[in-house]
Amino acid sequence: MIHRFLLLFWLLWLPAWLPLSAHAAEGIEFVEASLEPGEEGYRLTSRYSVELPRSVEDALSRGVPLYFTLQAEITRYRWYWFDEVTVKATRKIRLSYNVLTQQYRASIDGSLHQNFSRLDDMLSLLRRPGRWLIADPGALGRGGNYTVAIQLALDVSELPKPIQVSAMSSDEWRLSSGWNKFVFHAEAK
Repeated sequence: MIHRFLLLFWLLWLPAWLPLSAHAAEGIEFVEASLEPGEEGYRLTSRYSVELPRSVEDALSRGVPLYFTLQAEITRYRWYWFDEVTVKATRKIRLSYNVLTQQYRASIDGSLHQNFSRLDDMLSLLRRPGRWLIADPGALGRGGNYTVAIQLALDVSELPKPIQVSAMSSDEWRLSSGWNKFVFHAEAK
């Protein structure tokens, strides 16, 4: 009798949990990031888990371009005043789909363009945005500790106006990794 009750309970509650677990996989999640010094400056490398919700993917497949903003901010702690913002950098990534040629296209800051035949291949550009030069070699003082904050988000303000109205009220269109922080120690030479 107890086994039947547990089986019935399991069968009734399992479908209620399935949509929650599928929905949790959608969106943008921060995985890792690092800042590397070099001769030309400081390069930011980051990784994200990106899965587009169905409504966003449908809009993209109908030719609506999506603009993602990758933001980085480096601050230095000051005990006597507000933290000093040393570096602020923004990168725009535009994703689009051409219905006639059935090709996906990604562009970074309006200059680097690349075509893809599959959506997942194009999303790999968002998942690993590459080594991005965000600061000059002398931007960070030697021997200091800095906080690096980064965020990847869908820029809803770049969508066409009719879609903006529905996107503002829908959680599916609020794609953001949130601000993620890590500490970087600039080594003294």
